Amino acid sequence: MTFHPRLGCSTISFRHLDLQAALETIDGLGFMEIDLGALPGVCDHVPYVLDESAVAYVAKTVAASGLRVRSINGDIGDLNRPLGPQERAERTRHLDMLLALAEQTNAQALVLPCGALAHNPVGTLDDDLDLVAAELTAAAARAAAAGVEIWTESLHLFRLCYDIERAQQLTDRLACTDVRLVMDFSHIVASGGSPEEFINRFHERISHVHLRDAVPGDINLSIGNGEADFASGLKKLADKGYTGHFSLELETRDVTHDERPAAAARAAATITNLI
Repeated sequence: MTFHPRLGCSTISFRHLDLQAALETIDGLGFMEIDLGALPGVCDHVPYVLDESAVAYVAKTVAASGLRVRSINGDIGDLNRPLGPQERAERTRHLDMLLALAEQTNAQALVLPCGALAHNPVGTLDDDLDLVAAELTAAAARAAAAGVEIWTESLHLFRLCYDIERAQQLTDRLACTDVRLVMDFSHIVASGGSPEEFINRFHERISHVHLRDAVPGDINLSIGNGEADFASGLKKLADKGYTGHFSLELETRDVTHDERPAAAARAAATITNLI
């Protein structure tokens, strides 16, 4: 089956494989584009210690696959944590290396988190949200020089902005910036929220959509095994004029690694019929 041309697959879906094997699997399934996982502790397809040689290696490996890169899903540290001069220099260098990778792979965007992997703020919530917004805004200005956009997954179950109200507070702070949003069905459902409400609130700023199923408290389910109403959510996106792309981010724990390619193909067929 040919999948919808706006539907890609994140390499995180095959994070148990090395980068080349993951790309070969995704290509073999019939996808034409990827999100490239660069999340320490989640997916090491892009080394966290990133230098010019590592950037060149990853870019060459991706180019050889023939797959387009929609975005690089990265992490440059806790954006709500104040930094000293040395830490600031290290963060800036890491950001610049990720932007170089985005430029060399022709990625549309670099995705950065909405804060640390903790719900409790480092300082006050307002101060933390101000700092996250400032860091994202500064990254977007730096990215513009490379022709790359900055997106943030503004509702992430495990991070500072873990529910729709905190996502709203962060998005309000980004209103006059070029930072755009990634919508993730699984994190919204796992937080107890509604994808339709998320779309109603943020549709004008959504630039990309991640697809995985969930139940409250659990984001790691294959599509069809949770409570996400993809038919309703995808229709709502279309009704609101969404023309961006989608990516299966199947970091699921209800299939074995051997079953994962077939599960990804089933998910892609289901979503293709709904887009």
